[in-house]
Amino acid sequence: MNPLCVEKMELGPIGTNAFLLWEDGGSGEAVLVDAPPFALETVQTVLNRENLTLTAIWLTHGHWDHMGGVADFDLENIAILGHRNDQMMFEQPGIMSSFAIPGLELLPVEINHWVDEGDVLDLWGREVEVRHCPGHCPGNVVFWVKSENRCFVGDVIFAGSVGRSDLPGGDFETLEKSIRKNIYTLPDDTILHPGHGGETRVFEEKRSNPFVLGS
Repeated sequence: MNPLCVEKMELGPIGTNAFLLWEDGGSGEAVLVDAPPFALETVQTVLNRENLTLTAIWLTHGHWDHMGGVADFDLENIAILGHRNDQMMFEQPGIMSSFAIPGLELLPVEINHWVDEGDVLDLWGREVEVRHCPGHCPGNVVFWVKSENRCFVGDVIFAGSVGRSDLPGGDFETLEKSIRKNIYTLPDDTILHPGHGGETRVFEEKRSNPFVLGS
């Protein structure tokens, strides 16, 4: 198995993290975790630099700042993953206009591969477990790459913070339960790659996150 490369890009109008994954010396395929508005140019620059072809976009959730750039890509032969509980936001993104950037055009996203709790994806021979973590929004999922000790968590949890629960479909009690059940049960040394800000680790958040302390 070739080494996994992870390139973080802070994109879009509010600094949303996207992550491009590929294997060093591998098949030449790449997977993008989240696609903020205006992501195409930056992502394409990396694809060209590494001689890669984008084959999948994994969306952690349906909020505009994580999916608003999908429609700009050439989506032929690209698997687009998301959770069905955010289907309305993917397909009717205009409903988010009250909390999006004024004047930003949001185009629908057609999910062609729905994922749910417990699904297992293949990342070039690596097992990726999908964990459903509602609370920030109904369809937030995280992607745990077990062999790499990495989990891409969207807006469920941040370094020293958690995702907002005051937006439509959010609920703090649900979010707290999701974090305790599906984040704090990951191995302590798992690197958490959040949708905003810097990386952290499970043990650090269990010890010191002021919103949801580990038991």
